[in-house]
Amino acid sequence: MSAIVAIDGPSGSGKSTTAREAARRLDFGYLDTGAMYRGVAVACLRDGIDHEDAAGIAEMTRTVGLDISTTPDDQWLRVDGVDATLTIREPHVSAWVSAVSTNAASRAELVRRQRAIIAAGRFVVEGRDITTVVCPEAVVRVLLVADPVRRMARRGAELAGAVDEAALHDQVLRRDKDDSTLVNFTDAAPGVTVIDSTELTIDEVVARILALARDAGLS
Repeated sequence: MSAIVAIDGPSGSGKSTTAREAARRLDFGYLDTGAMYRGVAVACLRDGIDHEDAAGIAEMTRTVGLDISTTPDDQWLRVDGVDATLTIREPHVSAWVSAVSTNAASRAELVRRQRAIIAAGRFVVEGRDITTVVCPEAVVRVLLVADPVRRMARRGAELAGAVDEAALHDQVLRRDKDDSTLVNFTDAAPGVTVIDSTELTIDEVVARILALARDAGLS
């Protein structure tokens, strides 16, 4: 089994920032699985696929080229060879991506790709189904949670006023509700450590994850 630190959590819980920093300190690769779902959404929007066309979304997921960086300090994503690193974070993509993440066939295909990327490697992997589906046998498994008000404030700060309150609510709470129809990322599975980041700094959360990694013999 590869050396994996698996981190799940809802939007705004701090999992991306935490996972990247943990990967840096462990000298591990880093995989942002959510970026892959966003990449499929970009391709669907590009080709005019309707968000209710489940078969079309599934087919796009099977055929689209996704190249993703696994270097914590140099994150990028290419969709069919075209750089989409900034595009995947745009509000219209965020509003569309649940059509991909709630598509069972799309999720199965992306899980397959994610497992292929991290096979026999040393990675910190973050998303919504890493501890339960992608890497249920990971050496370290963490569910990172936070108060909804704090999560929305964090996401709003990240977007620096690029969206209004309604769009922010959609990006954080509505997407969590939609995604939870296929994946349980609000309750920890057996053996998963819960870390509540509401009152913690990123450094404090990272320190707890690194302690788990040390206890598991990863550092």
